[in-house]
Amino acid sequence: MKTPPIDPTASASPEALRGFLAQCAAAASAAGRPQLVSISMTVESLDPLAVLESIFEPGEPHFYAERPAHGFSVAGAEAVVEFTSSGAQRFQQARAFMELTLANTIAVGPLAEPFAGPHFFFAVGFADEAAPGAPFPALRLFVPRWQVARLGDSTVAVANVLVSADAPVDLLTAKIWKAHAKFGAFDYSRARRKDRPSAPKMTEEIGGAGSYQAAVTGVLEGIARGEYSKVVLARALKYTTAEEFHPMGVLNHLRQRYPDCYSFSIANGRGQSFIGASPERLVRVAEGRMHTTALAGSAARGESATEDAMLAQGLLRSEKDLREHRLVLESIVSRLADLGLQLEYAAQPRLLGLANVHHLYTPINAVLPPGTHILDLVARLHPTPAVGGVPEAPAVAALQQAESFSRGLYAGPQGWVNPQGGGEFFVGLRSALIDGRTATAYAGAGIVAGSEPEKEFAETELKFKALLEALTGS
Repeated sequence: MKTPPIDPTASASPEALRGFLAQCAAAASAAGRPQLVSISMTVESLDPLAVLESIFEPGEPHFYAERPAHGFSVAGAEAVVEFTSSGAQRFQQARAFMELTLANTIAVGPLAEPFAGPHFFFAVGFADEAAPGAPFPALRLFVPRWQVARLGDSTVAVANVLVSADAPVDLLTAKIWKAHAKFGAFDYSRARRKDRPSAPKMTEEIGGAGSYQAAVTGVLEGIARGEYSKVVLARALKYTTAEEFHPMGVLNHLRQRYPDCYSFSIANGRGQSFIGASPERLVRVAEGRMHTTALAGSAARGESATEDAMLAQGLLRSEKDLREHRLVLESIVSRLADLGLQLEYAAQPRLLGLANVHHLYTPINAVLPPGTHILDLVARLHPTPAVGGVPEAPAVAALQQAESFSRGLYAGPQGWVNPQGGGEFFVGLRSALIDGRTATAYAGAGIVAGSEPEKEFAETELKFKALLEALTGS
């Protein structure tokens, strides 16, 4: 990536911008390839979700993620560069595409600021191949035309444009200058409040009533035969409402209700959005270190402090849940073994208390060796035993045979990569695909020896209850 020492806010004028873009067009001519031009600037404090609400267009793709308790949010919309892939090499192909793109990128502005420069936003399916007619491919990444992000007290706006040798420089200048003025003093007046729909008129269990308990029984028989030790089985419920779902209305509720989770919305630009509040980080890379988490084992929250404490204590002492958690931790350690990482983690899991559920979790950290890319980690870690099973291959084959639906983006890694190779991916859990008046919600449970079909069904019901509350006003 080329980073000429240009400050977009110094002597800012349309004439200076036009001169810079003309130089970029000349660089495109010399390289024989269009150049991705990325202009970043720090701006007064903006709320990325409010910005997205103001300029939301259902016919444009967008990516939004926020973790309020951790002080960050990011929104990007409209694709200026995009790439799709499928198959076992999809992450390697994505890395190659990003490297080629960055080799033909010119970035200016305060690039040391968080979220400055061009970012690649990912929507990744659980499986290597997408089902025919699926709303999202197996892997899609895009660089947005505009991006705004906030981390702590820093807010950065980014405009990205593809400049070819024969680019209409005057037109590009006018568009970017208009965006510069908009983000310099953002006007939220275009935003309109989007309420969540009322309670569903109809709820349909994909696969039919009793199908989940039957699937759990079948998986337990496979465990007894020694074919695998854990399989994460999911359910899908399709809700139909009288009014249309809108991602902005749902997001506003999610970020208030689940501040420790990743509230997210990923739109395909054809009217469908994958939306949710995930408690699970897959991996984060920053300042030369990687951070991941083992998350498995759960229990309900209590209605009183005493009941809640008893349920939490029971989870910390549950042989079944501790065994399930240990399987996840051991799998993560073994998957990263060939990278030579010195993994740092506690001997016993901690308790993660969310609004509606307790989880067992263990943070895992390490210094990242030079040359190791975040997508190398994603490719090894996905699918974790918390969403697939142990051993991975037979467990995933078993769940795909037992589940009567395609997971799509559910339980897939969603996130972003910055131009320095850092970034963050979370697992697409506690989620739903919204499409007009329907929302297909997903929830799963880990099946191990000792699991009981009705108890696993009850665990998913608990997760669906929280999802339904988020999706609708019921």
